[in-house]
Amino acid sequence: MKKIFWIVGLVFTLLVTQVAAAKTIVLVHGAFADGSTWSKIIPTLRAAGHKVIAVQNHLTSLADDAATTNRALDNISEKVLLVGHSYGGAVISEVGNRDNVGGLVYVAAFAPEENQSPGEATAGYPPAPGLGELTIDSAGFATLTEKGMNEYFAQDVDSDMQGIMSSTQGPTAAAIFATKLTNAAWKNKPTTYIVAENDFMIQPDAQRDFAKRMNATTLSLATSHVPMISKPTEVAAAILAAAELMPDSKSK
Repeated sequence: MKKIFWIVGLVFTLLVTQVAAAKTIVLVHGAFADGSTWSKIIPTLRAAGHKVIAVQNHLTSLADDAATTNRALDNISEKVLLVGHSYGGAVISEVGNRDNVGGLVYVAAFAPEENQSPGEATAGYPPAPGLGELTIDSAGFATLTEKGMNEYFAQDVDSDMQGIMSSTQGPTAAAIFATKLTNAAWKNKPTTYIVAENDFMIQPDAQRDFAKRMNATTLSLATSHVPMISKPTEVAAAILAAAELMPDSKSK
């Protein structure tokens, strides 16, 4: 497994240097969230010259969310870097075999095999502590309690942002975690994996094993489940590095 040795000079070079050829970066949020979870890194990606699209998942089913991402990809001719957080990793795994996808970035994310659900992908690990703070309504949609958000989902984020995240979280159909994927695009595309070492929603051991299995370029950060909020500089730098390695040519 390739390791990235991040130094200050590299981070600042990536942040201030315009890339030779702009790419499109499509950001796919996870469960109990919405597209605003990318708000701290979008300005940096745009400043580097990239077009950025943050999809808004319905969180009703994997099929619905895959369709949402596919609609975004349908309108893009240049190469795309797909970035998925948490459950968004299952979404980019499902749709990422498209010709116009040049690479995948997983941010504290599920990376199931084909015919495997996100729940099955983490079944061999101790239950993540934050899962005990989910409440499920009569329609089968789960939400995270404020305690869950503050202590397990985003424990290293300031209280104002925690409040925003609690208020804007998308209720998530619990069934999506039991839905089996039909594709595992990480087997066919260059991948980067950002491990959140203090994650209480997806066990860090599972994340490290996902990264090792896909032979991903790997960055480990001492963060909660939301490194793109608590460590946006480092996460943006990793995404920019992955984008720079993609081919410049348009998809066929």
